[in-house]
Amino acid sequence: MKQLIKRELHALWHDPWQLALVSYIPLVGIFGLWWLFSAGLPRQLPVAIVDQDQSQISRMLVRQLTASSVITPIHYQDINSAKASMEKAETYAMVVLPFQLNRDLLTGHQPSIDIRYNSQYLLVGKLLSSQIQLSLADGLKSKALIKQLAAGVPMAQAEVNLNLVKTQISALYNANSNYVVFLLPPVLIALGQLLAMLVFANSLNRELRLSTLQEWFSLGTRRVLWAKILVYTPLIVLQGRLILTLLYQYLGLPLAGEFGQLLLAQIVMLLAVWLLVLTIFFLLQDSARVVSFCTALFAPAFPFMGITFPTQDMPQLAQWWRLLMPSSHYIDTHVGVVSYGQSFATFIQQVVSYWGYLLLIPLIVFLARRVKRTTNPITVQPSSSEAS
Repeated sequence: MKQLIKRELHALWHDPWQLALVSYIPLVGIFGLWWLFSAGLPRQLPVAIVDQDQSQISRMLVRQLTASSVITPIHYQDINSAKASMEKAETYAMVVLPFQLNRDLLTGHQPSIDIRYNSQYLLVGKLLSSQIQLSLADGLKSKALIKQLAAGVPMAQAEVNLNLVKTQISALYNANSNYVVFLLPPVLIALGQLLAMLVFANSLNRELRLSTLQEWFSLGTRRVLWAKILVYTPLIVLQGRLILTLLYQYLGLPLAGEFGQLLLAQIVMLLAVWLLVLTIFFLLQDSARVVSFCTALFAPAFPFMGITFPTQDMPQLAQWWRLLMPSSHYIDTHVGVVSYGQSFATFIQQVVSYWGYLLLIPLIVFLARRVKRTTNPITVQPSSSEAS
């Protein structure tokens, strides 16, 4: 086994692309994503404003929107130009203050303020929708208070009328609504899984590229595979440890549980990734097709984690696809450890969810034997006349 590990390390050292995948490329990806999310919260997002009323109250509502750190109002003369700005991604939302807004409020009517946002930008759209509604509600509440006071309603009663039910929403595990806490960990997990797939696929494809499959089988299929696993698993786990260190020690993100469970969960996830890549490798037996198929399989890992979109609302095919990806199983452990400080018994129950990947082992054995039969050279025995 020691010679096989040396064989794998020698191949790694003489493969610049493989060496890059286990060294500086993950570092660039990790710190690049951290820099993108380092602001924590989107601020000063452009919002199209169409003020058809041009009244004192409409200008007051625009000032309310301007006071929000999330919103930067941009004025447009008509709805069509505001819509065009959203289509060009110059603005992310639109607010239309209707004609005679002030008169309708004073006469007891209920005017409609048109609020639209670009739902393609899922998180940005939701953030703007809530911030716009809160800002407009604060502005209209002051107007309603003045109207009730003018009608002779006592101040105390007027405040009760405006706040019949008070609500308070408190985020338990992300009190500041910080996008670093919310988005960066699953994005890095998805990136790490993709890099792990590429590393192992390249290690297997090298045997095809250099025509060393016959040497591989002569050395022992299982022994060579174990050597690859023993070389690359610690390297990828080290990358995962770097991600956890950056998130929960350097950045100081909240962590309710222990690192140990997360590291064990990463190892189990990697073993599941190795099984999937092995199955695809022995099935396709073509370097380009193996990488392409694996990339297509693992690329949607982030949306399938259920962090930004509820997976139970996905089509059935998408839910089956989600179950194929090890990161979808890992994220349950990650959230449980980080947010809830779950027990080790719960962790064991989550590890059991990987049982389906064990069904790939007999399939891999069958495919490897088939490849071995087609790879071994055919020895032709000489006939009796040729021997004489």
